[in-house]
This record gives sequence, C-alpha cells and structure tokens, in this order.
Amino acid sequence: MEIPSRYNPKDTEDKWYKFWQDEFLFSAKPSLDKKPFTIVIPPPNVTGILHMGHALNNTIQDILIRYHRMLGEEALWMPGTDHAGIATQNVVEKSIAKEGLKRHDLGREKFVERVWLWKEQYGSTIIKQLKKLGASCDWDRIRFTMDEEYSKSVLEVFVRLYEKGLIYRGSYIINWCPRCQTALSDEEAAHHELQGNLYYLKYPLKDNPEDFVVVATTRPETMLGDTAVAVNPKDKRYKKLIGKTLVLPLVNREIKIIADSSIDIKFGTGAVKVTPAHDPNDYLMGKKHNLEFINVMQPDAKMNELAGDYKDMDRFEAREVILEDLKEKGLLEKVEPHVLSAGHCYRCHTIIEPYLSKQWFVKMAPLAKPAIEVVKKGKIKFYPKRWTKVYLNWMENIQDWCISRQIWWGHRIPVYYCKYCQQAGNSEKGTIVSRIKPDKCPDCGSADIYQDEDVLDTWFSSWLWPFATFYWPFGISHIANCISQDKKADLASSDKRYATSDMPKDLEYFYPTSVLVTAPEIIFFWVARMIMAGLEFMKEIPFKDVYIHGTVRDIEGKKMSKSLGNIIDPLEIIDEYGTDALRFSLISITAQGQDVYLSKERFEQGRNFANKIWNASRFIMMNLDAQNIQVDLCQFTKKEDLSLVNRWILSRFYSVLKELSKNLDNFKFNEAANLLYSFFWHEFCDWYLELIKSDIKNKANQVVMYKVLEKFLRVLHPFMPFITEEIWQNLPHEGKSIMVQLIPHVQEALIDKKVEKKVSSVFDLITTIRNMRQELEILPQDKVNVDVFASKSMKQALEVMSQEIRNLAKIDLLELQENYQHKSGQFVNILKDMHIVIPLAGLIDVDKYREKIKQRIVKTESDIKAKDAMLGNESFVKRAPAEVVEKERERLKELKDSLHKLKAVKDAIS
Repeated sequence: MEIPSRYNPKDTEDKWYKFWQDEFLFSAKPSLDKKPFTIVIPPPNVTGILHMGHALNNTIQDILIRYHRMLGEEALWMPGTDHAGIATQNVVEKSIAKEGLKRHDLGREKFVERVWLWKEQYGSTIIKQLKKLGASCDWDRIRFTMDEEYSKSVLEVFVRLYEKGLIYRGSYIINWCPRCQTALSDEEAAHHELQGNLYYLKYPLKDNPEDFVVVATTRPETMLGDTAVAVNPKDKRYKKLIGKTLVLPLVNREIKIIADSSIDIKFGTGAVKVTPAHDPNDYLMGKKHNLEFINVMQPDAKMNELAGDYKDMDRFEAREVILEDLKEKGLLEKVEPHVLSAGHCYRCHTIIEPYLSKQWFVKMAPLAKPAIEVVKKGKIKFYPKRWTKVYLNWMENIQDWCISRQIWWGHRIPVYYCKYCQQAGNSEKGTIVSRIKPDKCPDCGSADIYQDEDVLDTWFSSWLWPFATFYWPFGISHIANCISQDKKADLASSDKRYATSDMPKDLEYFYPTSVLVTAPEIIFFWVARMIMAGLEFMKEIPFKDVYIHGTVRDIEGKKMSKSLGNIIDPLEIIDEYGTDALRFSLISITAQGQDVYLSKERFEQGRNFANKIWNASRFIMMNLDAQNIQVDLCQFTKKEDLSLVNRWILSRFYSVLKELSKNLDNFKFNEAANLLYSFFWHEFCDWYLELIKSDIKNKANQVVMYKVLEKFLRVLHPFMPFITEEIWQNLPHEGKSIMVQLIPHVQEALIDKKVEKKVSSVFDLITTIRNMRQELEILPQDKVNVDVFASKSMKQALEVMSQEIRNLAKIDLLELQENYQHKSGQFVNILKDMHIVIPLAGLIDVDKYREKIKQRIVKTESDIKAKDAMLGNESFVKRAPAEVVEKERERLKELKDSLHKLKAVKDAIS
C-alpha cells in the first residue's frame, strides 16, 4: 500500500468534513443503549469572526465530544449563535450610516428588518469557520437565540418569574452607556482605573455667604443636580453646621447639610456633595433622607434643561466650563491628581454614567441560594478549583440584575400598558405581563394597548441555553421545522425521530449536560446565571463540570487586539499549516486554567508532528503485508512468544492509554496531547520502528506494528481528526469512519512495568554510547568496540537485545560482563548500575585528544568569564534590549553546561 510522499491538509480536510456531514456522523439522538454525553456550545455572537480564543475553546469541546463519541456514548454537541443585542445593533447602525441613515430614520420595524437581513447575509460566517476548525457539532440542531421557538422560551421565563414576584420595575441608579443609549448590568460595565482629579469646590452658607463648606468630587458636572451636602455626625468639624442651608453655586438652589454615618471622614474634606440621580451611593442616601432627585443629563450624556446655562453641552465639555465658572467666582479651591475607578461599556468602551432610570430587574438572591448550595455540595465542579471561590464570592454578594435594554434588536419585553390607565395616573393598574398581546385592558376594558419599548438583556436569553435549545417547555411536533428542508426527506426516511419527533424526550435524555467549556470573563455573565436558571426551571443542575480555560495572549503576554497589531488569525494558520496543526499546537501548550502565550512559530510543532505521523504511517504501509495482520491482538499475543521489543511497545501503548484517560477525565488536555506526542515520536518512531526495521517482515512485528499504529490513530483522532481519518482510511480497516470507532480499551494483561524498565535501560545505554561516540568525535559510519559491565539480571536483558544495541549504537564488538575493573586506555561512563567502556587503543591518540580537551576547557572558561562580566555590567543590562540580554544569559548557561561535559570527558579518559 502507498500513500503520497507528503501530507497536504488542503487535499484532505474539506473532503473528510463533507464526508462526516453527508454520513450524519455528527448526529445524536436518544438511545436507551447508550449513556448520553452533552455539551452546549457557548453560542458565539452572530457578528463573530473566529479568533484564537474561539479556536482554543472549540478545540477543547471537540476533543471531548469526539473522545466520548468513541467511548460509545451518545455524544451531542449542540450548536448555535447568540443574537448579541448591542453588538449586532451597533454593526448594523454602522452599516446604514454608510447610506447616510440613522436607525430612527428607518423606524423600529424597518430597522429590525435590516438587522434580520444582515443576519441572513453575514450571521453564518462564524459557523462556517467553526466547521473549518473541524467542529463535530450536530448542525441539524443549530439554534439561534432569536428564532421563533427559542423566543417563546424566553417569554415564558419572563412571565413565570414575574408571576413569582421575582421580576419588578422601578427607578434606580443604573449603569448607562451614553453611546449605546441603554442600561447595562454591573457585569457589562467593568471598572478600569483612570488618572483623574479631585476637585475641591466651595459651597457658601446661606446665612453667611462669606463662609463656605468645601466638598471634594471627581465629577463636578453633576453638582448641578446636588440636593444636599453630607457629613459624618461624628466629625467635630461640622457638628454645628448640620441642618444649615447652603446655596448651590451656579444654579443658586438651596440645599441642606445632612448627617450620615456612611461618610468617610478621611476622604477629601469629610464633606461630600449628594447627587441622588447621578450616583448609586447618593441614590441610597437620597432615599434614606427623603431628598429631591434631579437628573441633569439627557440619555446621550449632554446636559438637559435642568442644567441651566450648560444645557446641550456634553458632560465632559460641561465639566470644563463649570470649573472655569467656579474659578472666576473664587469657588474652586484646588485640584489634586486622583486615581479613580470608572465603569466602561463592555461593547463600545465608553465611560458609563450612573443614571436614574426606570428599568426592569430580576431579584437574584432567591435564585442564587440553591445555585450556591449545588457548588458547595460538589454537584457542580469547577476546573481549575480556584474558580469555585470566585463563583461563590460573587454569588454570595449578588445584586439584582437589570434586564431591560433601550435598543431595538432583541426580545421585546412582554409587558403591555393601557394608555387610558396610564393617562389616568393609576400606577396600580394598566400594566399587563402576557405571553401574547392582550386584546383589551383587564382593568378598564380599553383596547388602546401598547407594548414596552425596551428589549431584554442578551444574557436573559442565553442563560436558558442548556434547556431552551431543546425546545423547553413546549416541545415541537416536527423536527423538520428546525432543520434545513433539503435534508428533511433523507432524515425522515432514515431516522424515525425526524419523522414523528417528541422533542421533550431529547430534553429528558440530554439534560443535564455533561461539561461546560468557557472563558473566565463570562463566569458571572453566563455560567452563574445558567446554574440559577437550570435549578429554577428544570429543578436540576444544567451541567456537572465547568472547565475554565485561560486567555490567549501573544508571546510577550499581551492580550491579542487589533489596536496592538498582535492578532494571529486562526484561518491564516489553518491555510498555512493545516487544522490539525493548529489544534494540536494550541492544546499542547495550554496548561489547565493557565493563559496561553502564542507566536506563529508555535504552530510549527503541530505541523512537524503531522508530518512525522504521515511519514511513519507511509513507511509502515509500504512494508505491510495485509495477510499477516488479520488477527485479534489479544489472541495473537497469547499464542505467540513475542520479542522483548514487541512486549515493550504494547506495554507502553496501554500504559499511555491508561494515563491519557486520567488526563482527559481531569481536563488536563496539554498533558494528554504531550503524552501522545512523546509516545509516537520518541518511543514508537525513534525506538520501536528503528529496532524492528531490519526484521520488519516478521509476522509478529507486522501485527504489533500495525495494531499499535491503528489503535494510536484512534486515540489521537479527537485531537487531530483529519490526518487520522486520512491515514486510517488507507489502512486495512472495518467500519465507515475512524470517528465512530471505539477508543481501544486498556489491556491490563499486556502492561508489564518490568519489561518497560528493562527496555528503558537498554535505550539509556544506547543513548549513552551515542553520546560517548560524539564526545570522542567518532564518525557516524565508524564502528567501535564496547564493554558493558552490569548486574546479572541486567546482563540477561542486554543479551536478549544485544543485536539491536549493536545496530543502533554502531558497535562492532559488544562484550557483556559482570564485574568492572579499571584499566588504562579507556573512555568510561557510569549509567545507573552499569559501567560503559570504550577501549581507546587504535581508536584515537589519547594524549592528543586529552590535550585538545584541556584547550577547549581553557577556552570555555575564558568565554564564561567574559559573559559573566558582560551580564554583571548594570549599564549593559539596563540599556540593551531585553531579548539581547536574555540571549546572552542563555549563551552563558550553554557555556557552563559545555564546561561541565568537557570536564566529565577529561575525567572519563584514563
């Protein structure tokens, strides 16, 4: 059998992916005979384009799905995309801006139509790219968080929570993005430190305008909405002023000095301005002291009519003008640099504005309680474990969730208002929460009803993902409603499930899911909320294990971003190196929970490994006699008296398989990948194939060589699916595809640690002899004589493999003896309990060689001294580029290692 001399991923990847899809090999369905294994994909945004974070996340998921499918489980990887409210609306707004349009020019209905049109044209990009990555999702099940059936699930959840008293509406200080003009949850407004200022402003006393109370603030533009100044009642400086009236500068509004124990005496002057409509802490103080709430900003963060002369100024422009006006009036005492923490919109990165607004909220504490318990009891486990503490800390301090967003793209809030009741000012009536639009008001009978303008937070739909993807709670009468029409007939004829489907059975079978694979930044956005939703609506956890992988960074540890120009495009890597190379390289350097440091050169490892697999497989196929290998390995090994080498490679393979299972069960993907790499490259290729090469047609060698290769390909398949399929299809095989073959089970009877130890000692011996030859500068084609002195048991093992030792170490005469006695004219090395001797007579001029070694020692010591001086020079270390300094340090280490070896050689020559 022959296969092409070089592996070309472009010739194989699309071919095999199409084959897998055409044969419905990604499909999963409930089976009484199989254990389910389910993963729901973290749905990428419909605006998404594959980046290295996606590549890592989805490679991990695909490894798990393919592995469990090959364990004989019913493995379902549920795919889908997220409508990504703010992100998608922003993309489409930018698109229509090129036509000179704003969304308000189109109106809500027309704009939403444009978003759907955009979604149809571009929304499948990320799905096509995931397929390029080799993702074995059940694509016939693909869901979208805005599809009709999924939307019904979202509305059902809203209504149920509302009826349970867990959803309410109220006016509160929320995170407001002036750019997106919508509310954001706390998790969507991450705080970042900024270099700002602390401004000290003078507020005159009403009854004595020459006297002032000085307040310190970082946001002077909000002073226009101040309704009090607060001091700590224990602060002796202000005791006599509590209850006095101040005149608010610039607007001349009278405000009181109030006492509140929450005021930090040591911050600023100990007196703080209170702006209940523009600060969350001031909001609470305003409620507590019954203060007036004055909102001085418009939704776009421009000042409104209550800001007086500053109306229509942007908030930061108003800040500068206000400070200038205060300075002119002598009311700006001083300005100090101050590091502050400001929330930023997670989408457009605009500094958010704490803003008083009427919004919809979910009461989270009742939902969080059972979600805390299941993690504490170990029903849900986090990998790595450290994320358990992070999760519990957030859950135990959880705040209510603002779920309303002031945008047009998303699930419209299912709340309706009666215009008549609203105009009558009856706040207790005329608000209807309903799954469908009501015909009339249940309170007054009016048919003049309108729907709430807001949409739900994107995460309000995605927190239902593990069960709403299975059509909770309604089911669906025909699966054909959710699959492509061109496959309907084929599926109906081949699979009864697709003809008359009862989808709740899917939910019962595949829920709870098995594993969630995700990134740390969405633990709060998504993971925690899914746990709460699963327990609330399914009365069961949504998944058993949560694997949190690290962030992909560049080689210097910087997060990849367009602005830094350090992005590595996975599609470019696939085009240059192949998908398997991308996948294997990523996984092999990703330690559990640690960040990944990438450079383009890192992908050469995966490419080189693919080439090694290809070349070794090609060599085996070219030397394989198909008649020899049609045997059962277990039966064959019982009947045949296998050589030590064959017993060793079988033992090593099953030992590796055993360790691999442990690694994958514990989500140690890099250890699993590196285990496979080391076994195939260093043990199977470097040792085993070299050892049997001279007797490769021997039947036992043929059987073991073929069986180990075929089984190894199955084990490697989840990591490198394309090359393993291509080679497996060219090997003698049974079955349609490698991806539906079973992972080999561990043959404990073939694991022999004593054999592994013996053969490992033989390899150490060969390596040592090779190094000794190199030190003596003996040409590769020249053979040497070697005497090995070892214990009786070790001598017996060496005798069995003496021919292999002679062949691989290029030995002419090999003498195996038991008791070592020192003699002159020898090059001696000690390996464990063995003395390895190369007689030097007639091989080299010992005196000349010894002198040569001495000269090299002197030269190396001189070089070390020079490098030490260079690196000891502080000026050089400070001024030279970091990479230059690092190279010099590496060179110094190499010189020291070389010196150590040279002295060992000098001592070894007698």
